[in-house]
Amino acid sequence: GKTKDDNKTEGQPEQQKRQQTPIKKKRKRDEQPDGGKKKSDPFHGPAPIPKHKLEKFKRKGKIQGKIQKDIITRSEEASEMAQKQAARFDLLLPEDAGFLEGDEDEDTCMISQEDIADAVDITSGAKYFNLKLCQFGPYRLDYSRTGRHLLLGGRRGHVACVDWQSKKLVCELNVMESVNDVKWLHTEHMFAVAQKKWLYIYDSNGIELHCIRKFNDVLRMQFLPYHFLLATASATSFLQYLDVSVGKEVAAICTKTGRLDVMCQNPHNAVIHLGHPNGTVTLWSPNQKEALVKMLCHQGGVRSVTVDKTGTYMITSGMDKKMKVFDIRAFKPLRSYFLPTGASCLSLSQRGLLSAATGDIVQVYRDVWSTPVTKPYMAHRVRGSVWGLGYCPFEDVLGVGHGEGFTSMLVPGAGEPNFDGLDANPYRSAKQRQEWEVKALLEKIQPELITLDPSELGHVDRATFEQRHQDRVEALGFDPLGKEKFVPKHKKKGRSSAAGIERRKRKVAHEDQRDVIRQTVEDRMKLEEERNRMKEKKAALSGKRSALDRFKK
Repeated sequence: GKTKDDNKTEGQPEQQKRQQTPIKKKRKRDEQPDGGKKKSDPFHGPAPIPKHKLEKFKRKGKIQGKIQKDIITRSEEASEMAQKQAARFDLLLPEDAGFLEGDEDEDTCMISQEDIADAVDITSGAKYFNLKLCQFGPYRLDYSRTGRHLLLGGRRGHVACVDWQSKKLVCELNVMESVNDVKWLHTEHMFAVAQKKWLYIYDSNGIELHCIRKFNDVLRMQFLPYHFLLATASATSFLQYLDVSVGKEVAAICTKTGRLDVMCQNPHNAVIHLGHPNGTVTLWSPNQKEALVKMLCHQGGVRSVTVDKTGTYMITSGMDKKMKVFDIRAFKPLRSYFLPTGASCLSLSQRGLLSAATGDIVQVYRDVWSTPVTKPYMAHRVRGSVWGLGYCPFEDVLGVGHGEGFTSMLVPGAGEPNFDGLDANPYRSAKQRQEWEVKALLEKIQPELITLDPSELGHVDRATFEQRHQDRVEALGFDPLGKEKFVPKHKKKGRSSAAGIERRKRKVAHEDQRDVIRQTVEDRMKLEEERNRMKEKKAALSGKRSALDRFKK
């Protein structure tokens, strides 16, 4: 049926119906606020950034030099957006670094590992443990880049790969000869072992993959992850580089400094630091046969060297019982500390905590380069003399290899709490690991790019005139600026003998130089004549004048 409204509109003319349409639109517009205008955003523009966050990422105020301040000012103007983004995205870093804080008048170095393990949660407390391995010690150690796996190498031939968080043994073998050092390669499925004679590479099942006999008597090793290079230091004074992606030796450098048993790498620029018995530390790259830098650090031999992750500070310990902090940018010492027994091993964490092994005691120091340190941050005594130290990435854990086995210490504030998921992800799956390996191989940095200052790689190298001329000669196939070679014309009647040809060549040879010399001699004679003429004129003017001088020619 029809409603009452339908009956009303049925009898109205069409013109009146058409007038109802704009009235309805007008009513809808009247219902909108502000007479139909769009709503204004109460939070116009980007979200405000707290000032203390901006100050965290600002560098200009810390620089005192005028020239450096101008450089930083120009760079800050160019990177202002990056600064704001870093301050805004700082909220996405949910984790904070740990710390150890004692009670009033309590020294943190007196807190034992058992007390720390009892105070923390069960998962963190399980990270403190001891492995009693008395038969094959002392032990070297190395953590994988993700921090998940631990590699142990005993002096008497015992090699073990462990998932240390779950305490699961991945593989174990005895190589039946002495082991000098162990090192993970680019993944957790391959590791290198420096044995008594040669260098061996094994997989995670303990199967021998390669025996590299070119690398003999290796004492210490360092792996450069972004270059896929394994650097080795031998007892025969050789520093060698192995490209593990293709299995070729990149460089072999004879340092001529004796036995090389002190070695570390600069994570910032991939330069190798070597310590020597004469108290010097040398810096090396595979591109040069000579050392990039030689620094005299100690009066006695160097026992250990380590560099922080920013590549700014280098810490050394020597036979003179001193531990020194150097600024690598200026190659000058900043601090010097005296240790009663000297430090045999040094290691730096991701957050800048320094661990030093003195005999069977491991001491941890904090802020050794910014402020003078009078006492250690933490201390722990192990069962035997320390032979290896290493911090676990992204964990507050310090691994100690000693004569009685291995000890995992809890060091609050040592690890970086936030990791880069595209670089070294501790939680990556097998598929992600395979994809990461392919991408890393595609983005591999060539060894020719290893230099002291990586920022120089972004500068434009303007070709010199000689380089441009050489490129032009190679492109054309001849030298457009060079003169044609003189070929003597053949003459008859015996005038083209060897002596005659040589005589004619000698006449033509150096003709350009003779012309230049002849021209310079003529110019010199003309100049001398002009000088003599001027002298005569001056002498004539300076003499007494008479009435008869008018008749002189």
